[in-house]
Amino acid sequence: MAKVNVKLVKSIIGRQKDQIDTVKALGLKKINSEVEHEDTPQIRGMIQKVLHLVEVKEM
Repeated sequence: MAKVNVKLVKSIIGRQKDQIDTVKALGLKKINSEVEHEDTPQIRGMIQKVLHLVEVKEM
């Protein structure tokens, strides 16, 4: 299955609680931290919710 690499590029300070929770659920902690996930509809939905905070690369 395909993979996606997600990188946090903007701060979560001052964001809505659901956006902060989504970023943490993706496994991102600090700015410039990166995680790799399987490309599933659930992960895509989480990425879509915080797309303005992250950078996505498809593997």
